[in-house]
Amino acid sequence: MSELPQERRLVTAIPGPKSQELQARRVAAVAAGVGSVLPVFAARADGGIIEDVDGNRLIDFGSGIAVTGVGASAEAVVRRASAQLADFTHTCFMVTPYEGYVAVAEALAELTPGDHAKKSALFNSGAEAVENAVKIARAHTKRQAVVVFDHGYHGRTNLTMALTSKNMPYKHGFGPFAPEIYRVPVAYGYRWPTGPENCGPEAAAQAIDQITKQVGAQNVAAIVIEPLLGEGGFIEPAKGFLPALSEFARDNGIVFVADEIQSGFCRTGQWFACEDEGIVPDLITTAKGIAGGLPLAAVTGRAEIMDAAHAGGLGGTYGGNPVACAGALGSIETMKELDLAARARHIETVMKARLGAMQEKYEIIGDVRGRGAMLAIELVKDPSTKEPNPEAAAALAKACHQEGLLVLTCGTYGNVLRFLPPMVIGEELLSEGLDILEQAFTRI
Repeated sequence: MSELPQERRLVTAIPGPKSQELQARRVAAVAAGVGSVLPVFAARADGGIIEDVDGNRLIDFGSGIAVTGVGASAEAVVRRASAQLADFTHTCFMVTPYEGYVAVAEALAELTPGDHAKKSALFNSGAEAVENAVKIARAHTKRQAVVVFDHGYHGRTNLTMALTSKNMPYKHGFGPFAPEIYRVPVAYGYRWPTGPENCGPEAAAQAIDQITKQVGAQNVAAIVIEPLLGEGGFIEPAKGFLPALSEFARDNGIVFVADEIQSGFCRTGQWFACEDEGIVPDLITTAKGIAGGLPLAAVTGRAEIMDAAHAGGLGGTYGGNPVACAGALGSIETMKELDLAARARHIETVMKARLGAMQEKYEIIGDVRGRGAMLAIELVKDPSTKEPNPEAAAALAKACHQEGLLVLTCGTYGNVLRFLPPMVIGEELLSEGLDILEQAFTRI
């Protein structure tokens, strides 16, 4: 851990003068298409705190979008990455390999669900992992079609934009998109017409019916789904939905891909979110939380599927960079030593109690959901109509930011506040962050 004091401190307005100076430089030099949630420029970060260039310390309920679950300067990550940095930064694994890549693949084989023989390939980003999972599934099945779901998010490359559900800001104006992508309903309990109790089986039946009639199961290479949907609004598919889809895939020779890029690595209170209903995916994609903030991603899966691509068919110059691999081994070491899955479950207990109390008090909170340290509230204009309230989400986020609490919004309708605190956040900071959120509701 760094020496960063784990306490909120506001010494200027948010953003402060130094951040504003840097923002002016940024506007002149950085493409306008790259957005930022909050234009405060970070100087240091660790635990549950981000310190900006003006000396303000903000409570972090974002973890760099679920990346720094172990903290933004975790001791084991810094130690291992620094040692690797001193030895060499790069050789390219496809030219002369190195042990770190192999060690990460071994760790992923051990940690991911299922006791079958597994192999991995390493990449740079979540989108790359998903794209390569599709390539592997197509090579294995000799089929082309890929099935994805409403509210799903899978990345920003051409193929993964096609897989992603939400138009703005991810897809708008960037087409045409890759073909042979088919979208079917997901089990969104809060908005299911016949109620959450019927949602799982009904949504599964609808999805399977659409796949069978509109695509043909024998044409489907892969079904790709987030076991807990991220950007789409932290939607936890209603119980029974994922097992039904997984069984349908197995019965029809379809590769079942769990996109665990946002939900993986202890974030949901288990190592992987698909473990909640005992799902054993054929392939699992990971990134974000894997390496404590260093760019790394992976596809891990059944050895016979992973070996389907021809030699040279998978790779990339930086894929499995040695420094990132060292960071991943440090991140995994930290998760095991501190039992961060248990810590995430504790965060859920604390936060859901507080968020549930707020829901009883403020009727604009339509739904409280999620698992572990991956929680959200969906905001509505009227609980009876469930009309989305993106204005309230934006106003609440802004109010929190002004008081030194970093929160993120998400959701297909832009009406969801999501909470992704680092699993190592201290009890007092967690509680203080929830106090700030509650005060924001009172003001708004």
